[in-house]
Amino acid sequence: MTEKWSEPGRNPHALRARVLRGTSWKLGSQIVVQVGRIGFVLILARLLSPTDFGLVAMALVVTGFVIAFSDLGLGAALVQRHSIDERDRSTVFWVGMGAGALLTVMGIALSGPLADFYGEPAVRGLIAGLSLSFIVTALGATQRALLTREMDFRRLELSTIAGVYAGGAIGVTGASVGWGPWALVAQQLTIAVVSTVFVWLAAPWRPRFVFSNASLRSLGGFGGNVLGTRLTYYAQESALPLIIGRALGSAALGVFTIAYTIVLVPLTRLAIPVGEVLFPAFSQLQHDRERMTEFWLRGLRMLAAFSMPAMAGLIVVAPDLVPVVLGEQWDDAVPVVQILAWVGLLQALSAWSGSILMGLGKANTLFRVSIVFLVLYVLAFLVGVQWGIVGTAAAYAIASTVLETLYLWLTVHALGISFFRPLRALAGVGQAALGMGVAAAVLRAALVEAGVAPALRLAAVIGAGTAIYIALFVWRAPDILAEARGLRRRHGDEAAAPPAVGY
Repeated sequence: MTEKWSEPGRNPHALRARVLRGTSWKLGSQIVVQVGRIGFVLILARLLSPTDFGLVAMALVVTGFVIAFSDLGLGAALVQRHSIDERDRSTVFWVGMGAGALLTVMGIALSGPLADFYGEPAVRGLIAGLSLSFIVTALGATQRALLTREMDFRRLELSTIAGVYAGGAIGVTGASVGWGPWALVAQQLTIAVVSTVFVWLAAPWRPRFVFSNASLRSLGGFGGNVLGTRLTYYAQESALPLIIGRALGSAALGVFTIAYTIVLVPLTRLAIPVGEVLFPAFSQLQHDRERMTEFWLRGLRMLAAFSMPAMAGLIVVAPDLVPVVLGEQWDDAVPVVQILAWVGLLQALSAWSGSILMGLGKANTLFRVSIVFLVLYVLAFLVGVQWGIVGTAAAYAIASTVLETLYLWLTVHALGISFFRPLRALAGVGQAALGMGVAAAVLRAALVEAGVAPALRLAAVIGAGTAIYIALFVWRAPDILAEARGLRRRHGDEAAAPPAVGY
């Protein structure tokens, strides 16, 4: 049976309803997931050492292949394509399974050489253990793509929540009984297994023993560019722990990892899931770029309303937040957290640019720009480590300033709009966040001068900063509040939108 995009692709009200439902599930689940992730990280940071985190960060370099190779980019082609049939679905599944099995074997085989590269024998077993997640993740990749195509994010998010909480429980239990870095490995494997089991239960489609070279060739052009983009992103993300681990050691890598987890992971865990909702929507709107632009700018404004004040606030409160919440053994992470907060502000501007380019069928453009990102980031990392972990973070921030601006320009060029249109859309939020940051910094300085204890100082600055931001936001960005109320009303009015088509 050939499956085509259904009514939402032609009916703007139905599409809006599905986007709102999908976004609601994504945002709601991300609140639940992030509370769990942060909570588990804080507990694990108390139970484990920076060296434990650093060793696993070295091993996690390998697991980036899970994301890149889980379906060789063919799942994204299933989502973007106007119509697909059983040959397409089953072909993608069997290709992904073959790649997953091969990469599991390769990961185990490469664990020894990589441990020798780091000069850390303990990393060998960790890499071999984490490599088992390759085949597990590949097993559910096609089902995830099909649920994404149908914008059935309720089922997808329930599988994610189950995996995160099951993995966190196993990780904390393992750390409590002395597993050391293996507690983090067990956490990752549990997440992969549980989420894959849940997505198989959620998706009605099952693979058949069908394979089509014609389908592989048809989907492979788009999928190949997606795979290339994932590989360069993986290489970029892997370069940082490789360079830090080799040049500065596992303790420094642990410091950077915990700072990255506090600052950028929550933003990523919010932006990427919403981007997964917008990608199939953009694919259906690829011939209506003004509607694409409106969807994108509305999403950016909502993201900025939370991310900008959060990043500005982190810059101010980091000297109190890190020792109070994580413990004094993580004091070296304070300047790294502050620098990465600037990177977070930049990344909020380019959020969902990749979803737009892929929705427009410009996976080749995305691939080419990802190569530029990789080269410039690696050069920045190599220069930055000469000045230690703070120098590395600073180099990352400088490179991000250039590259995220380029990414934004490519996006507006593809949409055919002015570069300043998204900047104007975010101006009110930016002014409110800046005003809050300045006021919070003045307040914190006064409390330091008065000798207020760090924990009380942290609570006071966060409370006052939140109140100040809300007041400034209502003043400088009232249109976003009006838009949010309108979306909430439309979400209620359109709750009875047509259901997704079947498989």
